[in-house]
Amino acid sequence: MNPAKNQQIKIFTGRAHPALAAEIADKMGIPLGDAEVSSFSDGEISVKIHENIRGWDVFLVQPTPPPAETILELLILLDACRRASARRITAVIPYFGYARQDRKTESRVPISAKLVANLITAAGANRVLTMDLHSDQIQGYFDIPFDHLHASPIFVPYFRAKRMRDLVIVSPDVGGIKLARAYANRLNANLAIIDKRRVKANVAQAMHVLGDVKDKNVILVDDMVDTAGTLCEAARVLERSGAKRIWASATHPMLSGEALSKLDESPIEKLVVLDTIPEREEMSGYSWLERLPVSTIFAEAIRRINNEESISSLFV
Repeated sequence: MNPAKNQQIKIFTGRAHPALAAEIADKMGIPLGDAEVSSFSDGEISVKIHENIRGWDVFLVQPTPPPAETILELLILLDACRRASARRITAVIPYFGYARQDRKTESRVPISAKLVANLITAAGANRVLTMDLHSDQIQGYFDIPFDHLHASPIFVPYFRAKRMRDLVIVSPDVGGIKLARAYANRLNANLAIIDKRRVKANVAQAMHVLGDVKDKNVILVDDMVDTAGTLCEAARVLERSGAKRIWASATHPMLSGEALSKLDESPIEKLVVLDTIPEREEMSGYSWLERLPVSTIFAEAIRRINNEESISSLFV
């Protein structure tokens, strides 16, 4: 990739996923910015930018998975860059956490996604760049430019290269129909949907398949996999419905709780995810789990933002 035309660009990172930030900087042909992020003895976060950024175009790469300190690090980095007179500050958030509570579904609950959006804006972000939000409506919570990348430019070529015949793209629930339809169109595949009932938070019960999957190769697509309950239950329903091979893809591999053991015992032959969040040690050693890199698409988006070019072609 050619470096950005406007050389007044800096990429910094917190401690959430420094390896990804380094890969993005390397793809752009620039060094990773020198920022010290540490903790005081009592656990409070300390940030210091060790280079001049006055008038520079600054990009802060920081996904926000648990613990909540990842969000706080991002906010403090934003404040440090704002006070250092950066020309523009873009929060690059490959995984946007606290996105599941995006509306009030019952009394006396927060809208956490809106709260996080307010905090990011108040801390000094001039722009946000992220990938595959859990809910598209979160873009509207921001009053600053918001660029929402999709994982399809990474997943679609991967699956296309597998040359799977009799392919059906399956949404694990009704809410994922739009995403599944987009993949089905690009892969020239049929579409099916799992009728799911959510019993309570992180607990789902799949009922039956809407669509023909008998003797078909199927790919379950979702924006994230957390406890893997939805994916595993959907895979078992597909197996009972006669599916031949069952693959799955998810942009953000949270894989919390007993997710890995559930997936290891499920009918899913391969789970393909992206490296929007760092890989934990316990995630290694599973032959059915494959991680694809996101550094190239984020580097290209950053280059285009810096050059004031359109990035709409990266949204599809």
